[in-house]
Amino acid sequence: MRPALLIHGPTASGKTQISLELAKRLGGEIVNADSMQVYRDLSVLTARPTDEEMKEAPHHLFGYKDAAERGSAGSWLRDARPIILDIQKRGNVPIIIGGTGLHLMALVDGLSEIPPIPEDSRQEVRKLFQQEGPLGAHRMLAETDPESAERLAPNDRQRVARALEVWYATGKTLSSYHENKTPPVLTKGEWLGIALTPPRQKLYGRIDSRFASMLIEGAMDEARALAARDLDPNLPAMKAHGMPWLLAYLRGEMKAELAAEYAKRDTRRYAKRQFTWIAHQFPFWPRIPSTEVDDRKRVIHALFKEIDAAYSNR
Repeated sequence: MRPALLIHGPTASGKTQISLELAKRLGGEIVNADSMQVYRDLSVLTARPTDEEMKEAPHHLFGYKDAAERGSAGSWLRDARPIILDIQKRGNVPIIIGGTGLHLMALVDGLSEIPPIPEDSRQEVRKLFQQEGPLGAHRMLAETDPESAERLAPNDRQRVARALEVWYATGKTLSSYHENKTPPVLTKGEWLGIALTPPRQKLYGRIDSRFASMLIEGAMDEARALAARDLDPNLPAMKAHGMPWLLAYLRGEMKAELAAEYAKRDTRRYAKRQFTWIAHQFPFWPRIPSTEVDDRKRVIHALFKEIDAAYSNR
């Protein structure tokens, strides 16, 4: 068996290209760890590897869920665990790539087993935010889950809402679930984590140009197809970066140029949050700021060679 290689980085940082190069060099198979690339309905808008790219190396967990499904870190981990172990048993290297840091963290740290949140609980929390605002919602969290409230800022709406949803749905605090995690799939010595950290301004420029290319390649067609299905707007697939603004354009609520600009802006903001996640959650992962594929390949191969040798001698 060989160790796994985990590659994290912000959107548009070139993860697909480097994963293909490494798969060829290391004898690897690529496993998706991006929460949006799991949806078959979002090929263009999520920059999923093309059919031609997927022929260059074995790929797993790309485009296998329907947009009507509510994916989660837990469901992804259940799907990924047997695939990763099977790749290793066959003597190949699992190359796990994605911009969803929680998925990668779940592999190496374990994951809290939180039950599915029913829609009525989600609606209660949305109603709370509408009536009380972020500060009022945070005060409610402080009353029900003081530990989470102390850890989360009032303007961290997504995580505050998540903690409140867990309370509304289960009557238990999110903190209590964190105390009982599933065992990690990969333990110390069985994996190498790498973070791609290109210069921000260069990355933001790439985000803008890539979205323009997505519109040409069919992103609007994907939005039309989802709009025709009349799905719940709160489903994860309906919140893919750019999708809400494309849907707003299709409803006649704004011009195409404005929808595209808002989509680019939101994606840049998401990339900024990904940089923050890397800094806070993966402080010891080696960073590669270079955008050159040869530089990235050389550094990663040298680092992986060490852990591969140590793992094979265990």
